[in-house]
Amino acid sequence: MTSVPGTVSSILLLLLVECAARPFYPLPSRRNDRSKQPLQTFRPYNIAHRGSSGEFPEETASAYKRAIEEGADFIETDILASKDGILICFHDLTLDATTDIAQHKKFESRKRTYEVQGKNITGYFTIDFTLEELKSLRVNQRSPFRDQQYNGKFSIIIFEDFISIALGAPRVVGIYPEIKNPVFINQHVKWPIGKKFEDKFVDTLKKYGYKGTYLSKQWLKQPAFIQSFAPTSLIYISHLTDLPKILLIDDATTPTQDTNQSYWEITSNSYFDFIKDYVVGIGPWKDSIVPASNNYLQTPTDLVTRSHAYNLQVHPFTCRNENVFLHFNFSQDPYNEYDYWIKKIGVDGLFTDFTGSLHHYQEWTNPFSMGEESASKLLDKIAYMISKFRNSYN
Repeated sequence: MTSVPGTVSSILLLLLVECAARPFYPLPSRRNDRSKQPLQTFRPYNIAHRGSSGEFPEETASAYKRAIEEGADFIETDILASKDGILICFHDLTLDATTDIAQHKKFESRKRTYEVQGKNITGYFTIDFTLEELKSLRVNQRSPFRDQQYNGKFSIIIFEDFISIALGAPRVVGIYPEIKNPVFINQHVKWPIGKKFEDKFVDTLKKYGYKGTYLSKQWLKQPAFIQSFAPTSLIYISHLTDLPKILLIDDATTPTQDTNQSYWEITSNSYFDFIKDYVVGIGPWKDSIVPASNNYLQTPTDLVTRSHAYNLQVHPFTCRNENVFLHFNFSQDPYNEYDYWIKKIGVDGLFTDFTGSLHHYQEWTNPFSMGEESASKLLDKIAYMISKFRNSYN
């Protein structure tokens, strides 16, 4: 008769053999920096648009930390520059809409008018303030119908702060920085030895170890996408780093920031054939993929199908939970919107202001990768074997 210890040893040996073919990741409570839970790559990416900006003031440390807590695959940010050349996380060229600049009387004389993409814009521009001055401001929630309790509690952060938040996460979290308005920034901010905005941007990524082509071992360790509405910036950056890049595409009425090309030109087959040598995907405004009329979605265009034909990913922007942003087709249910874009349109990632909502949808509809599903089945098999073993000795 086989002894109990011998049987247990045999079961453990069988389990070790079955586990040998797949990587083993410890429980969350036992992970350390050398064995973080990896980035999921089996379902469309959950991209936290300016952090969890539906809950916290956008582009703040708290918005990014909340997005990580809620399951973001990537945290997204916009990179601008201060007067003294420090790269900051901020969306608008002006400070007016999302800071308390109006309350700082000492800065009243800083209001300026600049030409931006052929239009005169008046306001308090980031390029007219040093980092120290910018740090004295506080960030507010952009939308009045969102939670206002955090207004005035958080400061503007720099690009390096943003990177540190991602690298300090308990699992692998990617970054998705946009090089914002590079033509304007290069016109008004100067760096030593003739460096450009793009050079400083890439230098920062390299400083923190970001490198590698899409899905390479290096990239999976520290994932990053570089995005821009300016094609020439992406082409320039492609000579500085092999990190994957995304060409952002605005609505059909807005030309590119730097080359003044129309929407129709940059979404043509000939342009896709050209730009695919520099980018791995496009990030279009979602209503350019499926136009809307009277707040109802119409027939989808072939933009996603054609992009995929050129091996370009599609990451549309931006999903928002509030009824004011949801088309009537979705019965004012954000989960219906996620389902539509992922299952019907077949996108490869989504920008969202509400990371938690998208994560919940993904977990409910597609909770396991093939590896994770195999792990689940293995655990079921272990439970069955142990139960059978115990019953045989009862």
